[in-house]
Amino acid sequence: MIINWLGNSAFKIQDKEVVIAIDPYSDKIGIKMPKFQADIVLITHDHEDHNNVEAIKGEPFLIDNPGEYEVKNVFIYGISGFHDNKEGAERGKITMYLLEIEGIKIAHLGDIGQHNLTSEQLELLEGADILMIPVGGNFTIDGAQAAEIISQIQPRIVIPTHYKIPGLNLKLEPVDKFLKEFGVSSPEKMEKLKISKKDLPQEETKVIILEKT
Repeated sequence: MIINWLGNSAFKIQDKEVVIAIDPYSDKIGIKMPKFQADIVLITHDHEDHNNVEAIKGEPFLIDNPGEYEVKNVFIYGISGFHDNKEGAERGKITMYLLEIEGIKIAHLGDIGQHNLTSEQLELLEGADILMIPVGGNFTIDGAQAAEIISQIQPRIVIPTHYKIPGLNLKLEPVDKFLKEFGVSSPEKMEKLKISKKDLPQEETKVIILEKT
């Protein structure tokens, strides 16, 4: 499996049989969204920095709501969550996702604003192998709050998302604050993550910083 980070909360996940796009964004946010063909598109919520389905070529299967799905042998669980830290707040709901592909569980928390997961959310997300979690604050949880949620889920790999990078015009914090809160002085950095189930860390949670593709 190959995982590319495309900037903001956008990812491209691919194996031999399927390509999945998550949260493609509009170029209006200051960085350029790569154009590519995918079989499945996951949208966490209807904001322009997460919902640019037109950027994805082909005729992908679109998922943008909670529920259970099976597409091309990929099991996908959409989990309801909140963009703010409480129900009824102004930014509304989001959909978080848990994917099972090649025996690996991947969780993407979208623009989560909750400082803690509910027991119902945790029932599905706990023990995910790879966790994609926002850390930039303002619109979502910040680095300290992300560290708390990571302690709930206890993944094997953490990929920070939704933080300040050159060109991005959203008001977000850089990833360094999260790294300090999580106690990581030398995270592993790579262009893309190539991984199989046997390669997953066994003893500790590894933080991986992906370069924007």
